[in-house]
Amino acid sequence: MTRPLPAFLRMTKDGVILEVFVTPRAKRSQVVGLHGGFPKIALAAPPIEGRANEALLDFLKELLGVSGRDLTLLRGDTSRRKAILIRGITPERVVQLLESAGG
Repeated sequence: MTRPLPAFLRMTKDGVILEVFVTPRAKRSQVVGLHGGFPKIALAAPPIEGRANEALLDFLKELLGVSGRDLTLLRGDTSRRKAILIRGITPERVVQLLESAGG
């Protein structure tokens, strides 16, 4: 029996939607736990000129083992809470990789 998906993940016809909470200007990029029920990701980049968004997509690309074209920022361009569409991975694998990274 599979466990239900966490509230921060949704499966759609296009892929998995992951909602996260980010904190820019950290010493290094990493998953640091949960914030309000969402994975909290510290980013080494500042929130200037889209650099934090780029750093988030780069971090998720490495963590999840997907290509850059498989990630799309859907919501939260200027917010700390963001929604990312991820193609080419199962929701269960996303949960597994986030948990192993510290979230």
